[in-house]
Amino acid sequence: MTDDAIVVGAGPNGLAAAVVLARAGLSVRVLERSDTLGGGARTAELTLPGFRHDVCSAVHPMGAVSGFFRRFGLDRRIRMLTPDVSYAHPLPGGRAAVAHRDLDRTVADLGVDGPAWRSLLEALVRRDDEVAQFTLSPLLQLPRHPAALATFGLAAIDQGMPWWNERWKAEEAPALLAGVMAHAIRPMPSMSAAAAGLALAVHGHARGWPLPEGGSQSIVDAMARDVVEHGGVIETGVEVTSLDEVAGARAVVFDVTARALADIAGDRLPPAYARALRRFRYGNAASKVDFALSEPVPWANDEVRRTPTVHVGGTRAEVAAAERDVAAGRHSADPYVLAVQPGVVDPSRAPEGKAVLWAYTHVPRDSDVDQTEAIIRRIEGYAPGFRDTILASSTRTAKDLENYDPNYIGGDIASGAPSVAQLVARPTLSVEPWRTPLRGVYLGSSSAPPGPSVHGLGGAYAARSALRHEFGIHELPDLAP
Repeated sequence: MTDDAIVVGAGPNGLAAAVVLARAGLSVRVLERSDTLGGGARTAELTLPGFRHDVCSAVHPMGAVSGFFRRFGLDRRIRMLTPDVSYAHPLPGGRAAVAHRDLDRTVADLGVDGPAWRSLLEALVRRDDEVAQFTLSPLLQLPRHPAALATFGLAAIDQGMPWWNERWKAEEAPALLAGVMAHAIRPMPSMSAAAAGLALAVHGHARGWPLPEGGSQSIVDAMARDVVEHGGVIETGVEVTSLDEVAGARAVVFDVTARALADIAGDRLPPAYARALRRFRYGNAASKVDFALSEPVPWANDEVRRTPTVHVGGTRAEVAAAERDVAAGRHSADPYVLAVQPGVVDPSRAPEGKAVLWAYTHVPRDSDVDQTEAIIRRIEGYAPGFRDTILASSTRTAKDLENYDPNYIGGDIASGAPSVAQLVARPTLSVEPWRTPLRGVYLGSSSAPPGPSVHGLGGAYAARSALRHEFGIHELPDLAP
């Protein structure tokens, strides 16, 4: 191939890399092993005709704060739907804790723990852009906003250590925060889970948790259109298994996991770097079920019906116990369930009067256990009659997720455990971790900083590095529509 640059993998990171490279005036070719684009951001009819389900990611708080997507003008290319309630957490007895976009309203609703919620988050919400800057950058880079970093660090210590319940008097506020912390699929309390949860909570108040109209595929389609409009070529059904297959390009950006890069590069990698890639650790997994429903989920608490995102797990103690089970290699009897009901803001996702529900729970890596019944039972506990609304369902175990996308090793949707150590060294300790020791070869996936989520930054950072080192281009090109 004689392209200036080749991108291997057409997930959000791969397409972000392609956008940056094509906008810089380079000839770009994207090679995707699947027959469709998107990786973790696809949308498809998985159950019944007319019911459009997000295959992996569904809600995009990190996309809303991503520097790449803001430069790209994503919200001017597609319609992003941001609810007034970012997320909710039902509790026993018909109660619920609710995170409104409005911090003041959330504080008022949390009653006795409202002041503690404000003291933990308000300063960070005011500095949301600064929080996004350092949480979505390599940790070895000098922070541009040390005061915000210090404030965030103190909050993470407060909620990531054994004394994490000291500030709370009731069940609602700590459960609400535990629900977002559990997104990390890490034991709790821990610093990594606390950091992930705090970032999500802060963005929930500052910018909200948006969904793209029509599903996550809309994001991918907008990026792909931009690549093609700027001269790029996208090929599907092409699997790259060796560097020989991409020889000739001056830069190759891999949107693949660290282990896959080691396999593709083989003995061309320096031994120390190859060992680092193969030592890269993968975390525990998700098991997902999509439901076609005859009506919206009949939550016992009406407030839970107002938000697309619902964390089903009971009290903070119950959420922590479920995540400890997974960390110990067990399937929890009362699992934490992350549920998304997109029809709250996007009625186009299902036939009139009906609904789709996206749901996953956490399981040990490599699990082949179908979690459909466990998820139904957990939701039914807070939405009596839910089982009767199910028209059809589609299940993917952790092993199924890996078969669907090889980047999800063992069902790890983060493409590498988001531990503190692996957020500092992801996959190696470097101020420019996207650049490999091989000339012109870059890692631009979730296995590189800033890690998991649909933000495009892993690919964008890798492309920026390639522009500088391979083409002598030091200015990031204009990405606006």
